[in-house]
Amino acid sequence: MTAPAHLTYVYAVVGDTGRVRTAVEGVHGVSGTTVSLLDEERAEEASAEGAEPPHRLAFVVSRVAADEFDERTLKARFEDMEWLEGIARAHHEVVQTLSRAGAVLPLRLATLYQDDRRAREALAVQRALFAARIALLRDRSEWGVKLYIGPTEPTEPTEGREAEPRGSAGTASPGKAYLRHRRAQHHAREDHYRNAQEAAQRIDTLVSRFGTHRVRHPAQRGALAGPEENVLNDAYLVPDDLTEDFRAALAAVATDLDGVRVEVTGPWAPYSFAMPPPPPEPPREDPAGDGPA
Repeated sequence: MTAPAHLTYVYAVVGDTGRVRTAVEGVHGVSGTTVSLLDEERAEEASAEGAEPPHRLAFVVSRVAADEFDERTLKARFEDMEWLEGIARAHHEVVQTLSRAGAVLPLRLATLYQDDRRAREALAVQRALFAARIALLRDRSEWGVKLYIGPTEPTEPTEGREAEPRGSAGTASPGKAYLRHRRAQHHAREDHYRNAQEAAQRIDTLVSRFGTHRVRHPAQRGALAGPEENVLNDAYLVPDDLTEDFRAALAAVATDLDGVRVEVTGPWAPYSFAMPPPPPEPPREDPAGDGPA
């Protein structure tokens, strides 16, 4: 048996609906490949006349060159940040496009199967899990909520002179002025942290009204956070009909608290709530020379 020329790349699981099938038309994914739906194996379904058919699922797939996505090549290319960024961007664009047409369950980057038959087998094996997650995600979107503490910038003291009570003729040394300045910074920072705790408590109380699910992510550090300090980085699964109320309520959370800022972003495809199954084994060379196992 010769090795296959193509592998099946899977982006996500979706409900197999007319709207999704329309949305996938003309979409291109990794390496510019055409994206399509790989539906479930058709089964004879005995049902009463006029009864609603069961929700069908499908993989969102494209066919990629085997020599570009086999195990050996992927291992090397995952060290190439430029290539990896391009693949990640293409993968995300497919998921985000399909999310506008219905519930989408994103799968991990470079989820690959030897062919469509193997992919359909995996879809069948994991169907119950996929169906449960799709049901949870239906008519909901992911929103990010971040809480930041701003930099502390009290007024710089006049060089060599400490602020004195009116009428005082005393002159503070540069050392004393510096220490006073540092104490002011410290007190302002403490106030900002207390305000951040208050804002976080308000957020917890507020979002509980929306009956949403939450995932806590690690706070961002360094360049990702910018000059501010990120102290909360949560994702929420918000019902679509409550989106505007959710955003408006969060916008008012910290308006009376100095030194803190709440940022709300979205809607996003629900990566934080995907819970993909264990990844399949990547294609590997068969010892007998029969191609990927």
